[in-house]
Amino acid sequence: MKKKRCGKIIRNTVLALFLLCVCAAGALALRGYSLYTSALAAKPVSKAVKEVREQPGFTPLASLPETYPQAVLAVEDHRFYEHGGVDFKAIARAALHDLQAMSLVEGGSTITQQLAKNLYFTQEKEFTRKIAEMFMAWKLESQFSKDEILELYVNSIYFGSGCYNVGDACREYFGKDPSQMDDYEATLLAGIPNAPSVYDLNENPDLAHQRQKQVLGLMVKYSGLDPNRVDSILACAAPAA
Repeated sequence: MKKKRCGKIIRNTVLALFLLCVCAAGALALRGYSLYTSALAAKPVSKAVKEVREQPGFTPLASLPETYPQAVLAVEDHRFYEHGGVDFKAIARAALHDLQAMSLVEGGSTITQQLAKNLYFTQEKEFTRKIAEMFMAWKLESQFSKDEILELYVNSIYFGSGCYNVGDACREYFGKDPSQMDDYEATLLAGIPNAPSVYDLNENPDLAHQRQKQVLGLMVKYSGLDPNRVDSILACAAPAA
């Protein structure tokens, strides 16, 4: 009799905890949706996108050397062309890492979610903002093609040294237009936005080059880059002044 009572108490406790989790998740979702709708009301998507495209340094995706978007996809979102704006597999993996660290150390954000954040939200890691970001990502995916989203992304991310798009970053770091980047420069530039204050080429070139090696490794893994090309790309580094 005592065992049955204990079992019932445990089941009821588990059920209560489950219901609490469901209620908490629902409350977060409602707050996130409210943040999303408020952001849209303040600035329609068409206006936000127009602001990006009207930047002096805006660079069409077709003007970028093929290696650059390949590098960006490998390092930021290798399933970009497969998901619908939110990658639940990546979110589950990030959630596991966050639970292990007891902190929001990994976000699992897709390129579309990062674009949503760049257009509308703060850079702070916060659950309500993450949920709003997801709603905005679905909105963007419903209105723009994958190539358009990738184009907007590389023209709205921070590269350090006051550069907020790929065109400005190319001119600042390499003294050339993005279309003139070689494979070495493209893979170097692709790694910077992950942590621009850390990988800023003007401030921390050694760290930026370490990051470049990570980018090339991910390109081998996800983009089909021939491993034999890694050394040849790295060998193309410009000689020190």
